[in-house]
Amino acid sequence: MSAQHHFAPGDHRDRDLYARERVLNSAIIAADIGRGWEEYLEIFNAFYADEVEVTTDTGTGPIRGRERIRALLFNFLAPLHVMAEIGGLAIDVRESPIHGEMSDETHSAWSVNLIGVSGRACILNWCTLRRWADSRVVYERHYDHQQTGGPLTGDDLSLNQSLATLGYGRPS
Repeated sequence: MSAQHHFAPGDHRDRDLYARERVLNSAIIAADIGRGWEEYLEIFNAFYADEVEVTTDTGTGPIRGRERIRALLFNFLAPLHVMAEIGGLAIDVRESPIHGEMSDETHSAWSVNLIGVSGRACILNWCTLRRWADSRVVYERHYDHQQTGGPLTGDDLSLNQSLATLGYGRPS
């Protein structure tokens, strides 16, 4: 039977954990997808363990290993970058800490507002639980997903105008 260590608020290890969490979350918020996806992958490399495991409450199984997760991140971030840089999509990311019970984990509430040039918005909310080992995230779980507003469409982005300036006509 393993003992769980609970630290009183203000414990040195507790402060270090929350400081690492704040640095990670601040880096995610400060990154600009309009400049590219590379900054997010650098953050991932700096903060996540090689054998990290990521789960979600959406029914898919766990994903293990930094390389597999990097590939998924790229497939998610690259289209967002195109929609932001070329399509005019505005993206606002917010985070707030949630008090947790365990000494080696942190919780955060996240909100991402996707706002098209049309003014329509899609707001995604979820919570994240992270378990840390030293300075690396070894486990991350995304839960309590919520979406407000429907998905944005081509009419909500300026992709057709941007493609026309690049010499691509609108398909007939």
